[in-house]
Parts: sequence; structure tokens; C-alpha cells
Amino acid sequence: MRDDRLSDGNLPLELDAFVGRTAELAALSRLLETSRLVTVTGVGGVGKSRLAARAALGARAWRVELTAVRDPDFVDYAVVDALGLTDHTTRLPRETLLAHLGEPGRQLLLVLDGFEHLVEACAELVTDLLGRVPGLTVLAVGRRPLSVPGERVFALAPLSEDEAVELFVDRAGQQGVDVGDDPDVRELCRRLDGIPLAVELAAGRLRALSPTQLLTRFEDRFRLLTGAAHGCPARHRTLRTAIGWSHELCTPEERLLWSRLSVFAGPFDLEAVEYVCSGDGLAEQDVLDVLTELLAQSVVGREETAAGARYRMLDTVRAYGEQWLEATGDAERLRRRHRDWYLGLATWCELDWFSPRQGEVAARIEAELPNLRCALERCLADPEEAHLGQYLAGSLWFYWAGCGRLSEGRHWLEQSVRLDSDHELSRLKALWVLGYVAILQGDKVPALAALQECREEAERSANATAIAYAEHRAGCLALVTDDMPRAETLLRSALERYQEIGELNSNVLMGQVELAMTRAFQGDLPEAVKLCEDVRRVCEDHGERWTRSYALYVLAYAAWTEGDLTGARELLTDCLGAAHAFSDLLGSVLSIELLALVTAARGTAEDAAEAAVLQGAAGALWPSVGLPLFGSAYYNGPHELCEATARERLGDERYEECVRQGARLDREAAVARALGRPPAPLPGPRGQARHARGPVSMHEPAASRARKGGETAG
Repeated sequence: MRDDRLSDGNLPLELDAFVGRTAELAALSRLLETSRLVTVTGVGGVGKSRLAARAALGARAWRVELTAVRDPDFVDYAVVDALGLTDHTTRLPRETLLAHLGEPGRQLLLVLDGFEHLVEACAELVTDLLGRVPGLTVLAVGRRPLSVPGERVFALAPLSEDEAVELFVDRAGQQGVDVGDDPDVRELCRRLDGIPLAVELAAGRLRALSPTQLLTRFEDRFRLLTGAAHGCPARHRTLRTAIGWSHELCTPEERLLWSRLSVFAGPFDLEAVEYVCSGDGLAEQDVLDVLTELLAQSVVGREETAAGARYRMLDTVRAYGEQWLEATGDAERLRRRHRDWYLGLATWCELDWFSPRQGEVAARIEAELPNLRCALERCLADPEEAHLGQYLAGSLWFYWAGCGRLSEGRHWLEQSVRLDSDHELSRLKALWVLGYVAILQGDKVPALAALQECREEAERSANATAIAYAEHRAGCLALVTDDMPRAETLLRSALERYQEIGELNSNVLMGQVELAMTRAFQGDLPEAVKLCEDVRRVCEDHGERWTRSYALYVLAYAAWTEGDLTGARELLTDCLGAAHAFSDLLGSVLSIELLALVTAARGTAEDAAEAAVLQGAAGALWPSVGLPLFGSAYYNGPHELCEATARERLGDERYEECVRQGARLDREAAVARALGRPPAPLPGPRGQARHARGPVSMHEPAASRARKGGETAG
């Protein structure tokens, strides 16, 4: 019998540099100080063993490698052997372990590495040992928890992008290759999901391929990423075997669900999984149990989002499942089910946008955006499904226009309307939504073309709904191109058409807000206020917040015009808060522009400086929206008045300095500043500026940027 080595430990010496993981190492070390059983879990190749070995350094630690053990009955023997114990008596190995580990005063850290295929045997052993050996701590390392009392699970995520790049550069240096931190290296590390094994295998290919060449061959990552250094465990010699080891541990139902989950792009929720992945060998009522097992085995991860719990697979894990799905011959059916689910989701969300659940709808679409993009790509790639792509792109109008996605919406809408479709309704909707998005970007010619085509086709087929929307958006186009009489005529006609067909939603109410804006620009403030107060009431009755924010903008404009600066600021603060909550860049930047004017109108030098800062912040935001202030003289009037007021008080040099200060603010900081967080002291001459009461003339174009010679809105 031999036990003299029990005081030493058997952790192998590190041959490669340990890169990153500072926070994870500290957290794991803290857990080991307070818990007697800690299990490090994570997907294959994520670096569990390396982290555990580093955390165990300095402790009396013994590592038991269980990967090669196939028979559960030999787990106890493997531990005895790793500890260097020999016993020539007839005692069972468990009794030998208990006798030697349980000696008074003995403290020991036992690292059980690679136990995932022996879970039941290891769980029984650990429970027995911890219950009878007070000086023992166990650090288990596997792809799933042991699920025993007292266990603390430490789920290890992939490396951050910076850490993955650092690891790649380090391992490239071992090959004698200096790659530096170039964009191709970063992109490669992103596509490798930050999995350390994958990063190291990719670095090993640098003997023959550059990072750029690696990227061009990345589609077959499992063939590309092979050839680990000698001495690595067999399951880590290639990326395929690392992920395949997890696959081997799965039941047939788990493998089936894994393959079907590969149709999702990005996060997904349980309801989507139950619809898309059930049937043909996997009953819907069993999906949750099978998904739970994949979560336990680190094949699937769980994350909390603003839209609730979501599940996600690393792209490498998803790609492995996709290969299996293709092999089953069931890929096309699953992709159709995926498409159908997200078509249904978009339909539901469009209907629910006009409700108190507007915020939830925005968060849901944001969380599901990768899958919606995937569905759009599939629809638009198949001529027979072009109408579904048009329908989906059009149904998401509220997200494109209301949640800061104008550019992306424009991309999908333009792609969809280029395709021929026998389904007129879908095409007409995509056309008016395209016109709407282009208007908000200040791109007038494409907007006019889309709306004219929509109107002509709708009139040929007597489609009253499409005619109303085309006329409405034509009125909106006239508004931002400063043709107020035409805008008013078209908007009033569209609102009458909406009433005739019984249409009431955020779009209809926005038409009323736009009509109010035409009246305000023409000097009829009482009607503008009446129209927007009516919109405000209807919105509050229905729990609608997005269109309400634009009604508040018009009311704030009217309040400023009448000299009610306090009322205008309160309305704009409410407006900006709502717009920012939806990530509505257009609503946000319009509010900031008008808040700048209201601030300048208060009259002091400090107010003028703060107004210039807000103008600079707005100017930096406009490029993310489109043409600043739509290129409209009417919308630009308040901006020009604000600039003139601030320049008069501050002087050109100080004004430009404040504008540059505002331009350096990011969106969050700009909104916080506009909402009234105490600004940093802005030095400048003190005194009273002209109090800007009363409206600037909106009937003639405001002074151009060239004539003024200063920065305006970007």
C-alpha cells in the first residue's frame, strides 16, 4: 500500500501560456473557497479542463482523467489509480479511498475531468465521498452537471473576442507566424465563437494558410480545423471529434432535436421550438424534456433577454447539427416550418403593435431579428415564395419605422419588390411601406416611385386599403418636401378613406399627426393642437405609445410657438423618453432638435451653450436616420433659429466648440443630456440673450447651411 504521494498532487505542468479568463478564474476560485462540490460545465473545447487545472494550482490537487474509462464499474479504480494508491487486501476500491482520504487532518482537492459519459457512477461516488470525508473538495469538469445535492455549477462561456484574438496571436507566434490584430483575425475568432480549441486549431493551420485564406475556406470548418498538437486528448484532436463527443452522449431524441434546432439563427424561444421541431419522431409534449437535456449537456445555452428567456446554440454546434439534418433529408421541411412560424410571429406582432403591449412587441422582434432575417432570406431566394417575402417585409413596417431600423427595412423591401409575385396584396403592402421608409430617410425620388406604383396598381384592382395607404404616404412625402397645401389635401383624403374602410391603428393616427403638422406649419395652431389632443386621447385609450410620442412633438412645437417653454420642455421630455425606449432614432433626433431650441429660448449664455451641444448631438445622429431634417425648410426652421440665437449669444468660435462637444456624445449620452441630467459646466460670457418667443416664419425656406456658414444638423 502506498499513500506518501497524497501530499503532493499530480496536476500536469502548463506548456502553453494561459490566456485570458481572469474574471472566470477569480469567480471559480471563490466558489471553491465556499463550496465542497463545484462542477465546471460547457461545450466541448471551451477550455473547462484548462481553467479547472489553473484554479486548482496551489491546492493539494489530484486530477482524475475519466475520458478513457468506459465501464462505470471502473470509476472507483480510476480514482484510486490517479491518487497512486495500492492496496493488496481484499477491500473494494471505494473502501480504500474512504480509508485514505478520511485520515484525520487530510485536505485534498479532487479534480474529476471528463465525467459526462459516466454521470450516474460519478454522482454516486462524489455523494458518498463528500458525505464521509470532511477534508475533501471536488472540482468536477464535464459537459453537464452531476445533479447531486450541494453542487454549485459554473457554466463556462467561450472567450471574449479580445481574448480569442489574444489566444490566436499567441498560438500563431508558436508557429513562428506574426499575424497581429488585423480585421481578418478578429472575424475569424468571431466565426469560431471564441471556442479556445477552435481558435488553437485554426492557428495551427497558419503553417500553410493565412487568416484571410482560413476565412475563405471556413464553410467546411470541421474539415479545416484538425491537427491538434501531440499529447492532446483524442476528443480534442479535431473540432469534429470535440463536438462529436457531445453528440455521441446524446439519446436519439436529443440528436434529432439538436439537428432540427440548427434551422434557427440566433436565439429562439420554447414556443418556436415546439412548433418547428416537433413531429416525425419527436412529440410536441416531449420537446421541453429533450431540450432540458440538451441544456444540461451544454449543447444549448439559455439567456435572459428583454423579451424573456431565450435559447441559443453556438454557431459551431449549430453547424454540426445542420450536417446531421441534411443527412436526414428533412432539412427542407424544417426550414419551411421555421419560415411559417416567423411569418405568423410577424403577423401577430403587427396586430399587437396597436395595444398596451407595444413595448413587448418591440422587444420580441428585436430578440427574434436573426430568425426573421433568415426567414426573409429564404423567402426571397425562392421565386415561388416571393410573395411571402413581400408580406413579411411589409408586415414589419412598425419595426423598420418605429424601432430605428430604416436602413435594414429599406434593404429587405427593395429586394422584395424587385421580384415578380402573383399575390397583389403582399406586393402593394411592400410598396407603400418602402415609400414610407424612403420618406423618413429623406430619399424622395424612390419614395415617389414606390408610392405611384402602389397607387396605380391599387386603383386597377380597386384595393381600397392600398389606395388609402398610398395616398397617406404621398401626403407625408408632400409634407417633408414643403408642399403644405398638397400634403393637407392628401392626408385629409386618406383619413376619410381610413374611416370608410374601418381602419384604425398606429398608421392611421400618424396620418392625423402629420395633418396636424401641416396645419401648424401653416400657422393654424388651434387645429393642430385639437388634432393631436385627439390622437393623444385615442392612443392612451389603446395603450399606444409610439404615435403618441409624435403627437406630443407637435404639441410641444405649438407650446414653444406660443411661448410656453416649460410646457414645451415637459412634452418633449415625454416624447424623447418614449422614442428612445423604442430605439426610434427619427423621433429621438427630432425631439433633441426641438429641445435645443427650447433651451436656447430660455435666454442665458449657459442655455445657449447647452443648446449648441444638443444641436451637435443631433447632427451626429442624423446620418443614422437619413437626410437631416428631411431637407425640409419647414422642419429646418427651428434649427436655424436655434443656431442664430446661440451664435448671437456665444459668438461663432464658442458655438462651433459646443457643437463639436455635442457631436462627440454617443446616442445614450445625447439622450441623457437632452432629458436634463445636469450638464458639465460650460464657461462663457454671462448675460441675457434675445428671448425667442413666437414662431419663425415657415413660409419661406430657412437660411441654407452654406449661407449661415456653421454646422447645423449633420
